[in-house]
Parts: sequence; structure tokens; C-alpha cells
Amino acid sequence: MKKILYTFAAALLLLSCGKKLQDGEHVLTILTTNDVHGTWFDMPYTGGAPRRSLMAVNTYVDSIRVADGESNVLLLDAGDCLQGDNAAYYYNYVDTLSPHLFPRLAKYMRYDAIAVGNHDIETGHPVYDRVAAQLKAEGIPFLGGNAIRNDNGKPYFPLYTVVKKAGLKVAVIGYTNANMKGWLSEEIWSGMHFLPITEVIGKDVEALRKKEHPDVVVALIHSGAGRGDGSILEGEAMDIFGKVEGVDWVICSHDHRPFTEAREDCALMNSGSHCRYLAEGKMHLIVEDGKVVSKSFETRLIPVKPAKADEAMKEQFKAEYDIVKEFTVREVGSLNVSMRTIDAFTGMSPYIDLVHSICLAQEPAQLSIAAPLTYNGSIPEGKLVFNDLFTIYPFENQLYVISMSGEEIERYMEASYDKWINTWTKPGDHVLKIVPRDNLRNSQKGWSFVERSYNFDSVAGLNYTVDVTKPAGERVSIISMADGSAFDPDASYNVAVTSYRASGGGGILKEAGVDVENIDQRIVKRYPEIRNLLYQRLLADDSIDPEEISDHDVIGSWKFVPENIAGPAIKADMELLFGK
Repeated sequence: MKKILYTFAAALLLLSCGKKLQDGEHVLTILTTNDVHGTWFDMPYTGGAPRRSLMAVNTYVDSIRVADGESNVLLLDAGDCLQGDNAAYYYNYVDTLSPHLFPRLAKYMRYDAIAVGNHDIETGHPVYDRVAAQLKAEGIPFLGGNAIRNDNGKPYFPLYTVVKKAGLKVAVIGYTNANMKGWLSEEIWSGMHFLPITEVIGKDVEALRKKEHPDVVVALIHSGAGRGDGSILEGEAMDIFGKVEGVDWVICSHDHRPFTEAREDCALMNSGSHCRYLAEGKMHLIVEDGKVVSKSFETRLIPVKPAKADEAMKEQFKAEYDIVKEFTVREVGSLNVSMRTIDAFTGMSPYIDLVHSICLAQEPAQLSIAAPLTYNGSIPEGKLVFNDLFTIYPFENQLYVISMSGEEIERYMEASYDKWINTWTKPGDHVLKIVPRDNLRNSQKGWSFVERSYNFDSVAGLNYTVDVTKPAGERVSIISMADGSAFDPDASYNVAVTSYRASGGGGILKEAGVDVENIDQRIVKRYPEIRNLLYQRLLADDSIDPEEISDHDVIGSWKFVPENIAGPAIKADMELLFGK
């Protein structure tokens, strides 16, 4: 796509097209959420304090509608609505006959449009097709104009919608994540393919302007900020921001990093994730003689207050909450060891041992590659309820067994640990790859991993060490297979991986030299979702015992070395991340 700087003069010309505007100041307020990941209800299902939720978001939204006038407020969501919480799981897969809960919530909150996220697609055709139809029936478009049907070349989801707000004709043009193939296996999104947003948005906006003559165009995209240099397929927001003629707003998402920026000719907002923030923006247009003579933008992030849930909304959906809670707290077995997910960042732990043991139990897996998918959760020893399974494994990833050479596995391990650790050279160096959060593009403080922790893969079925004093590419030393037999770089091994990883997610397989475009040629066997495999194991065994999941003859062993350096340095880094 040829990128054209959106000049102020061009903006005024475009905004003056179509029906004559009323003279005076027009103030459009835009409120946005994204990556809500099922945080619909304000109360957790197993006790505890109120949490941030759509119900708390709605309290603020309603206050702005009162203050600014409902007809002046546009409410949008940039995707990843349908996955990540027990309520979403229940209405996706358990109760498939009742109307899905999310469209009912969206109708109650009066969303004007919602973009399709990659985790929405992850739920599968039966779920997102059902939700799209129900949203359409409620007058809320589920937008994803770059998801193109294979049979006729038309968008699978609507491309745009037009609404009247603040006396203005506002067009919302929507796109989903272009890197779907890098996240999900093809059967989940069968019948369509996904184009880069930057390839299509220019001509789409031009056609929209000619057909609808909107006064304002909002690009609602499920894509991260990226670098603005076209290098990140799943982060295209900065490639669009201020660079595509005719786009006034860019509402982005996906990277979970709250951020807003207002420029002279365009504004960008990303509310982060999980209802931590609501992004709020205002656009001021001055109209004289029916023409726009000036415009300006304001943006900010509004912290969502967990205790401020909308009481009327809570009451409206109390029956649904009670149903999900009853499902969530039913006992599914027992856990004979306590687990903390953060322990997986420091070495072997019962939590990641459990995930590995489930994967290795699936024939014909010889090795398992797995990462901690819950950033900071805990499961106490004792009774396990269904809710605990979401802490252990929050995503609907399937399990694949693929063939890899020993050499590819070695390269894979080096690439994974390079995302995870630095090379230690002197006292005071960080071993974990962390940075102050205020160095990132958001308003949070504290410390954060540079890379996504769900890409910190370890390998089970091997005995090995990771030397934190060695440079990248030379850190991993494989001693043997778990049973003591030799590991052969020239041999072929059956490796259990997630469908996300097999599809290229995280880029680690590609770094290891595996052609993910032709991964089907390597797939030995496919299994259901990993959480379901865990559930089936509990149904069969009733309990999870540390001696079984941490059997070194099965899962092997690994550690960071030298221990006198790695141990204290990692402990200090963990205290920066999580406190003492």
C-alpha cells in the first residue's frame, strides 16, 4: 500500500464532502475497550474482591453519555471479546442453545461496533459465526473487512458501519488481525484468508469516502501498535496512524499495552486489556458556512474502578452469573501439590511439569515444548474446581505432535531462551530479560518482561542446562534424553506443541528453521484442546500427584547454571517483577 501523509488541507476537503454540516462546534466523544477476554462479570466465581469488568466499564460509559449527551458518544470494542474467562467458555461450548451472552451484554451497553479479534476466531466457526449473527440481529456489526472469503473474494465479516453522532456522519471501518495463520490452525478459519490491513485500508477508505461521504472515519483494528515501519504483521496500527489519507482515528488492540496519542490530524487509542482501562477521546470540529475550518483531538486513559460496577447491569445478568458460577465451582478432582505459575520463569516447577506431563502422555510424543500461559496465578493444594483449570491453562489451544530433527530442537531451545534471558557478565546484571515498564509505550510503572512470557518455552523429555553466562546460541547443553539415552542432533523426534506454536505463533519454530507454511507435512497427530486433555486426565485419575507429574525419568530435568550466579540474579529480577 502506498502510504500518503494525511494533510490537514486534505482532511478539511474530505470532511466537507456530502451533506452540509451545521455551523458551530461538533464534539464527538469516542470510548473504546479491547482485549476484554471474557471479563464480563465484576465478581470472581470462587470468592474475592470485585474485579475490573464490563460492568464497571458501563458505569463510566453511562456517566459520559449523561455528561456529553448520548447522541454524541461512540462506543467501540477492538476485539478479543470471546475468550479468556469461564463465562466465555461456558457460553461458547457448554450452553450452545441459549442466546450467547456476549451479544446480549453488548446490546445492553449499546456498543456501536466491535472488531473481530484473533482469539474470537480461535473459538471456532460454530462460536464466532453464531455470535456474529446474533450481534447483527442486535444491530451491532462484527467488523473484519480483511477476512476474505475464498469462494467469492468478498469480506467474510462486514467491512464498515455508518452511524450519526454529534451531528456528524461517522464511518467505522473494521479489520481483524492479519497474522491469523501465525496464531491458529487453518481448520479454525476455514473458508477465508486474511490480508494485511495496510494493503487494503487505503483503497477501502477511498471507496468508503466516495460512497458514504462521512464526516469522520474511524479505523477499528484488532492489531497491535507495531513499530510503524511495516515490519510487524500483527502490529499495524503505527503503520496506519497519520499515514493513511482519510482516517481520523485509529483504535487498536492486541498487544495489551494501554496507550493513546493525539496529533494535529489524527488520534490513536489502545485501552490495554481485561478492562483495566477505558480509552476516551474527543474530536472537536469547528464548522463555518457548512465547512470544517479546524479540528483537534484529546485522548486519555481512564482507570476502571472494580467497585464501581453498574448495579442495574449486575441485576440484569445475575441469572447468567449464577449459572456460570455453579459450573465453575464444581469439583473435578484434587491437587496434591501447590502450584504458582510464576515459578515457571525461574526453572522447573510443578505447574509447568503438569503441562508437560499431559503433553507427553499423548502418543507418540517423545518430547514436549510448553510455556507458562498464566502470568501470575496460583492453585493451592487440595480440592480442584473447574475454575482452576483456567488458571492452569487459560487458552483453547489444541495439542499437535510434530516431527522435528534434533538439530532443529537445539536451535528452538536457543531461540526460546534468548527471549527469556540475558547474558550475565558482572554482578548487578539482569538474567531475566526485563525492563522498567515506563520505558514501554504505556502508562504503567514497575518492571516487565521484554518479550511475551507465553513464549518462554522449556522442553520436557530431555536433561539439559542453560548457561546464563554464555552468549545467545551457545547457552543450551543437552546431556541426554530423560531416560538417560543419547540425544542425537541428526535423529527425528515426535514433539508435542500447541496449535498456536505449530502455526508459527511466537516465531520460534521459524527461528529454528522449521517451515511453518508447510507444517501439515510434519504433523504426526492432532489432539483436542490441552485444557480438555487435563480435564480428561482428572476424570480418569481423580488426583494430580507431584511424584507422577515431576517424574524425571519421563519429563527429564533442566536448570539455569552456574547456579551460584543464576540463582541470586534471577531471585532479584523476580522481586522487581512481582515483589518480595
